[in-house]
Amino acid sequence: MKTFMDENFLLETETAQELYHNHAAKMPIIDYHCHLAPGMVADDHKFKSITELWLGGDHYKWRAMRTNGVNERFCTGHDTSDWEKFEKWAETVPWTMRNPLYHWTHLELRTAFGIHKLLSPETAREIFDACNEKLAEPEYSARGLMRRYNVRVVCTTDDPVDTLEHHIRTRESGFEIRMLPTWRPDRAMAVESPAGFRAYMEKLAEVSGVTVSSFDGMVEALRRRHAFFEAQGCKLSDHGVEEFYAEDYTEAEIKAIFNKVYGGTALTKDEALKFKSAMLVVFGEMDAETGWTQQFHYGAIRNNNSKMFDRIGPDTGFDSIGEFNTAKAMSKYFNRLNSAGKLAKTILYNLNPCANEVIATMTGNFQDGTTAGKMQFGSAWWFLDQKDGMEKQMNALSVLGLLSRFVGMLTDSRSFLSYPRHEYFRRTLCNLLGNDVENGLLPASETGFIGQMVENISYYNAKNFFRF
Repeated sequence: MKTFMDENFLLETETAQELYHNHAAKMPIIDYHCHLAPGMVADDHKFKSITELWLGGDHYKWRAMRTNGVNERFCTGHDTSDWEKFEKWAETVPWTMRNPLYHWTHLELRTAFGIHKLLSPETAREIFDACNEKLAEPEYSARGLMRRYNVRVVCTTDDPVDTLEHHIRTRESGFEIRMLPTWRPDRAMAVESPAGFRAYMEKLAEVSGVTVSSFDGMVEALRRRHAFFEAQGCKLSDHGVEEFYAEDYTEAEIKAIFNKVYGGTALTKDEALKFKSAMLVVFGEMDAETGWTQQFHYGAIRNNNSKMFDRIGPDTGFDSIGEFNTAKAMSKYFNRLNSAGKLAKTILYNLNPCANEVIATMTGNFQDGTTAGKMQFGSAWWFLDQKDGMEKQMNALSVLGLLSRFVGMLTDSRSFLSYPRHEYFRRTLCNLLGNDVENGLLPASETGFIGQMVENISYYNAKNFFRF
C-alpha cells in the first residue's frame, strides 16, 4: 500500500519518478493566465488569515461546501467570522475524497505551510492557528508566496479600460517577478444590454481620448488601448466566449448595428451574432499585428442560478459545462484570419471534454511552420484541470498533434495558493511519459530527450512561445 501524497505522489513508475524529481520539479513557473488581483501584488498584500487567502473568492470550495449542506453565510456571507468559515470548510474536506479539492487542499498545506496533517474537524483549529502564525511572517505576503513557488512571470486578466496602474507600480518597485497584463475585451462585444454597452463605450472614450460614437471610433479607441497594453508588456489576449462567432457580414451592416445598439435599441439575435463575429476579427487582426498570442476560453454556461446571481453576483460557483456545436464556426473564423495573413498565435481551451479531439485536429489545420506549435490546444481548463481531465487533454494532443510543443499549465486562479496546480500537472505529465517508457511504448534509450521534453513543457516552451 502506497502512502498518501508522499514524494512520489501520482508517480507510478521509477521512470516517472526520475522524470519528475530530476527534470520537472526544478523548473520555475510561468503562469501565463490567471485572475490574481494586480493591486495585491503591487501592495505586497498581507493576508489577515488563511480564510482570506484560501476561501475568499474560491468558488470551487464554495460549490463543495454547498453540496455538503453548508449554509451560504459560511461561503460568501459577511456575518460570519474567518474561523467559522474555515471550520465549515474543514468539516467539508473529508467528504471531498476523490474530488481534486482533496488533493489540492493537502498539496497547498504541505507546500506553503509545511503541514502534513489531514484537514478535518479534529485538526481544524490547530491548522487554522498554524497557518495564521505563518501568514504573520513577512515572507508569506502576496509577493512572498510567489517567490516561494519559484514564479518567474504571471499574466493577469485585464479589461481594455483598465489603467494598469498596479502593473506599472509593481514594475517600478523593482519586484523581480514580472506581472504582465492580458487584454480581455469581452465587454466590447457585450451588446445584449444596450445601456450597459453605451456605458462601456463612454468609459472607453474617456480612457482612450477618442470620441466613440461610431463603429470606426470604437475600433480606433480599442487600438489605442491595445497599444497602451503593448507598451506595458502585454503579450496575450484572452476571450471568454460561449462559442465561436463567424457570421457573414458587411462593413455597412456592422456600422448600422453599432449605431442601433449605441442608440439604446435592442439587437436581434442575428445582429448580435454578426457584431460579435466582426469584433472577433478586429481583435484577431490587432493581435496578429503586434505578435501577441490570442487565447479563447469557450464552452461555459455561466450564471445558471439566477436567484443566486441576483443575490451575490457572477463568478460565485454557479457555472457549468455547456454543449455547443461550434467546430464549423471556429474553422471559419480561423480560416478568415489565415486567408488574410492575420492569424496570430492561438491557444484554444475547451470546457467540454467531448471536444478534445475536435480541438486537437482543428489546431493542425492552421499550423504554418512559422512558429513551433503556433496553434495550441490549451491545458485542461476549469472543471477539467484535474488528473483525469489533464490526461485526456494530453492524450488527445499526443495522438493528434505534438505534445512536445505544448506550452503547458496555468492556474486560471484568483488565489496565491494555486501554484501547486503546476506541480500536480507536472506529476501527471511525468506519470504519462514514464508509464509509456516502462511499457515499451517509448524507448528507454531516449529518456534524456524525454527529460528535456518535460522541462520544455514545464517551462521553456512557454518562455520561448510568448517571448518572456
